Amino acid sequence: MAMHVSGACFSVFSGRRVSRIRAVASEDFATVKTGEEKVKLGGSDLKVTKLGIGAWSWGDTSYWNNFEWDDRKLKAAKAAFDTSLDNGITFIDTAEVYGSRASFGAINSETLLGRFIKERKEKDPGVEVAVATKFAALPWRFGRQSVITALKDSLCRLGLSSVELYQLHWPGIWGNEGYIDGLGDAVEQGLVKAVGVSNYSEKRLREAYDKLKKRGIPLASNQVNYSLIYRAPEQNGVKAACDELGITVIAYSPIAQGALTGKYTPENTPTGPRGRIYTPEFLTKLQPLLNRIKEIGESYGKTPTQVSLNWLIAQDNVVPIPGAKNEEQAAEFAGALGWRLTEEEVNELHSTASEIEPVIGFPVEKL
Repeated sequence: MAMHVSGACFSVFSGRRVSRIRAVASEDFATVKTGEEKVKLGGSDLKVTKLGIGAWSWGDTSYWNNFEWDDRKLKAAKAAFDTSLDNGITFIDTAEVYGSRASFGAINSETLLGRFIKERKEKDPGVEVAVATKFAALPWRFGRQSVITALKDSLCRLGLSSVELYQLHWPGIWGNEGYIDGLGDAVEQGLVKAVGVSNYSEKRLREAYDKLKKRGIPLASNQVNYSLIYRAPEQNGVKAACDELGITVIAYSPIAQGALTGKYTPENTPTGPRGRIYTPEFLTKLQPLLNRIKEIGESYGKTPTQVSLNWLIAQDNVVPIPGAKNEEQAAEFAGALGWRLTEEEVNELHSTASEIEPVIGFPVEKL
């Protein structure tokens, strides 16, 4: 478990802005620690819960929270964190760029997560949290030392001496070999337990895997946009390459930023930037899939959200990290664990989803 450190933190931008196993349906998923069973990330020694929590929205005002951040949302995020841990979900994913805009009350997500961990440990010293964060491949960052410098700044904001997983958030315009060297250095310096990448193509993934392998360091994960209605990792070779090489897929936006929860309809679309992605036309085409997800969920006593997450978990080499903004969402996510869709149901949902033209995603939607 990473220990707390103190000291001044420096800006991340250097001054710039920029198969049926049915659970008992009547079990209360919010009172059972369903996340305790863990899986290894790729070929690393790191074990994490089968489902994690994404902290992209914590402190953010550029994509989430209707472009404002206040005490009410802060308390809700803290409740999401505590509820996740209460239910045994201890894998939390953040990044140095989340909430980094110093406007509209934004607070860096790493800073918030570090605060939440500190407050929790004061009440429960034995609590363990597996923290994953990411390096921003900004154009002015060069070489392997830039990775170590950024990581140490992240550790300072988190109040930790190490993190469990450190990832390259996206490929850089240049300097990618140096970034991979920096990941290896971070492992050898004991600053991280495992390393991964995010938004990497099959070609870049293989290159990173081979470069780290020469140093005897496994590439643990590739974090990508993946859900029933965004299946690009299956279509572009990324999922197959991860399965072949023993690299875990970490799925962000696993419920398609809320589109798979069933709460949005052609008459009730998401607000903000999501409204430009999940349009009334797309949500109309999505209804047959949502209806089938709901039907399957009812047979298990589960919600559409839980079915959509379990669809990913059932593939065995995928760890979804839905974003939890409040206690209710975190408790619902926990209900995706402790049971499993059949192989027939997994295939049926995939087939039904394949009839829908995948929603257009964009690689910088997490930045």
